[in-house]
Amino acid sequence: MAAKPVPPRPAPRLYLATPVIDDPARIRAGLAEALAAADVAAVLLRLAESDPRTLVTRIKALAPVVQGAGAALLLDGHADMVARGGADGAHLSGLAAFAEAAPQLQPDRIAGAGGLASRHDAMVAGESGADYVLFGEPDARGQRPSADAVAERLQWWAELFQPPCVGYAASHQDAGRFAAAGADFVLVGDMIWADQAGPAAALAKAADAIRQGYASMSGRLPAGRD
Repeated sequence: MAAKPVPPRPAPRLYLATPVIDDPARIRAGLAEALAAADVAAVLLRLAESDPRTLVTRIKALAPVVQGAGAALLLDGHADMVARGGADGAHLSGLAAFAEAAPQLQPDRIAGAGGLASRHDAMVAGESGADYVLFGEPDARGQRPSADAVAERLQWWAELFQPPCVGYAASHQDAGRFAAAGADFVLVGDMIWADQAGPAAALAKAADAIRQGYASMSGRLPAGRD
């Protein structure tokens, strides 16, 4: 009997990071337009430091925009603000931060893991229940791995592990390449907000790059992962 064909894995989806926000009113309209321009799975809300009450107010100001567009709202850190602000989860940088915050988020909310300096760190995060692992984000000094290194890490993870993997793209070329490498999600941020064409056009362009990257390798990886 002939082997049953393995369906291709689902196309990667966009994960949008905001600029660091101190005044939600400045980004509200642009964020809504961007979310209407492309299929965005989640938004990572990056908040300027402030007191807890102000942070919760900022989260609540943008949560309806994000969630109303069908995207999940994740906070960059601030796991203790997730429930109070009505967010859907948090992105946690580093194994220590993940281990501390994940129990208060899961199973009802999302706990993503980044700041993973090695394959070992990524495997520990995955084994500890991370809802996704992120590769390629800048460190505290603004330095990030090469696109080659990120693509290699994504392909390694996608072929071996079950939890979704996310590639941090610094350009539209990165977005397409990471989609081709096996990313489940592609995180875009500053490249969207700095684009002279505006965030909506830039996000639509990123979505197109992802589609093209996915089409170039569709069917190479199985939909299910062991």
